[in-house]
Amino acid sequence: MWVYPEVRTLGQVTEYHARHNRNRVALIAEGRRVCFGEFDAIANRVANALIARGVGEADRVSFFGKNSVDFYCALFGTAKTLGCFTPFNWRLSKPELAALVRDSGTRVGIVEREFASAWAEATAAAGVTVDTILIDPTHTLEVEVGDFSSDPPDLFVSEDEGAIQLYTSGTTGRPKGVILSHGGFNRMRLCEHLESAYEWHEGDSFINPLPNFHLLHIGIAIQCLYNGVSITIVRQFDPAKVLAAIAAERPTLLTLTPTMLQMLLDHPDVPATDFSSLRLTLYAGSPISLGLIKHAVAVMPCRFMQFYGATETGGAASLLRPDEHDLNDEQKLQSCGRPLPLIEFRIVDAAGLEQPDGQPGELLIRSPAIMRAYWQQAEATRSCLSNGWYRSGDVARRDAAGLYYIVDRLKDMIVSGGENIYSAEIENVLSTHPSVALVAVIGVPDVRWGEAVKAIVIPRQNQPCTEEDLVRYCRERLAAYKVPKSIDFVDSFPLVPTGKVSKKDLRSRYWIGSNRSVA
Repeated sequence: MWVYPEVRTLGQVTEYHARHNRNRVALIAEGRRVCFGEFDAIANRVANALIARGVGEADRVSFFGKNSVDFYCALFGTAKTLGCFTPFNWRLSKPELAALVRDSGTRVGIVEREFASAWAEATAAAGVTVDTILIDPTHTLEVEVGDFSSDPPDLFVSEDEGAIQLYTSGTTGRPKGVILSHGGFNRMRLCEHLESAYEWHEGDSFINPLPNFHLLHIGIAIQCLYNGVSITIVRQFDPAKVLAAIAAERPTLLTLTPTMLQMLLDHPDVPATDFSSLRLTLYAGSPISLGLIKHAVAVMPCRFMQFYGATETGGAASLLRPDEHDLNDEQKLQSCGRPLPLIEFRIVDAAGLEQPDGQPGELLIRSPAIMRAYWQQAEATRSCLSNGWYRSGDVARRDAAGLYYIVDRLKDMIVSGGENIYSAEIENVLSTHPSVALVAVIGVPDVRWGEAVKAIVIPRQNQPCTEEDLVRYCRERLAAYKVPKSIDFVDSFPLVPTGKVSKKDLRSRYWIGSNRSVA
């Protein structure tokens, strides 16, 4: 049943491949290639160094920096201790970082030197002292721990231990530390192993430009390394650098958020880029518009697979498989697919009653990889976990064929004149207009209806359109009450660090002074 029965914890992933595939390339960064044997030896040195610094059970080891070989060595080195790896978003303001340092109780911080002053100010503001390891291109983490043993630490790491703690983006209220266990990650690999849509080919390689403080980066990276697949590390997402890395390294696998995919396809280097090495592009992180996926399928001659999940689910909960990406079936392209093996979905109303096919309700998820808890937030944990089910906060529906569709976030649903209006439905329609590059739909105050539908559009370059054009386009495709009452044109959207549009920030300018929260 298990691919590698002897692998129980994250630290044993590198250990297994060091033993069986020692010379296989694991990491590629800026021309350097690190094989699994070397990777595991560095991770062991990191683990022994952390233990020497006093890292013990449930101690948090934080990483504050961009994508690098050091990041992976820190992650898998921590996994060989009893500590819990906690990466922080390097774009955070000092007050935001201070709040996370204080909340996590970080014992050791591994910090890139370019962020040293921000780290020092944040820890001071948090009122804590953190044992800090500063690294840079000449003094890497590998150099820092070079005097420590390359043998694995002599200790037992339980599958129930927290392996990684990731903070939610904090678009509403206090950020929550999601605790994901070693066993949860391992059981996620089992779900994937039992899923026929996941294929691993000899010579596969993955390119990873995703933010390293997000599960989309970490989850896919762990999945690839578990299966012996090398990772080309792009320090941070930049369309030109991703296209250049595709040309130089010829990866077979790519994962992006929809926003990143749009930015990539809009780059002027795309027509000259050879995408032929790619056999599969995965996308996730937020709902994709119908117009974008149709454009991507037309431009990139590879297979596409969507996965849906949340930080709390520990990985993908459902897949829209490659054979379900049919340009002649626009309805199916809007689906997030079906659950992976061993994962269950339910759709319920506000009273918890199961909804019939076609009827929207909140999506509940049961998975063997569900988070252990929110760090030090017992009430928040109880509010979203019940009898093994995770309350996703997403409004979804299922069709007669068993495909699931994410209709909206509960907090993004627009209530106008007593009608529930789902912004994603309107966004999908507008995204197919040839003059629309990106679109976000929100509710704004309305004296008569309570809320009115507003679309905010980034137009395509050299393809002008008017509000009247887009309203007319919607009237031909939507019920009258769903048609936007107004449309604004902008140059960019506010984004949360993971690349999702921050609808909270979009709404704020319209709701300031009202008696309703914009969260």
